[in-house]
Amino acid sequence: MVVLALCLSAFSTVLFADIRSERQTELLYLLDHDCGSCHGMTRKGGLGSPLLPSLLAERSDDALASIILDGIPGTPMPPWRPLINVEETRWLVRILRNKEEKP
Repeated sequence: MVVLALCLSAFSTVLFADIRSERQTELLYLLDHDCGSCHGMTRKGGLGSPLLPSLLAERSDDALASIILDGIPGTPMPPWRPLINVEETRWLVRILRNKEEKP
């Protein structure tokens, strides 16, 4: 079991290693400023729902990625697909799952 966990951890590191550090910085800025403008700068919610790991646990990574990429029709949640790709979206989901609210 430990070996499997280590392999999965190494695999996810390789998966996200393709996102340049400069792009990671841009994505974090997008998360803080663009997403934060609706979901709250501390991710506690606002116009959009909170983006706290404890609340995101209710949805799968694929579901969260789909919401980010394609938005939610009939709501203010826009599609981000024109600006970010699938790999970057999965990276953002991983960040959201591992970040508690900002102080």
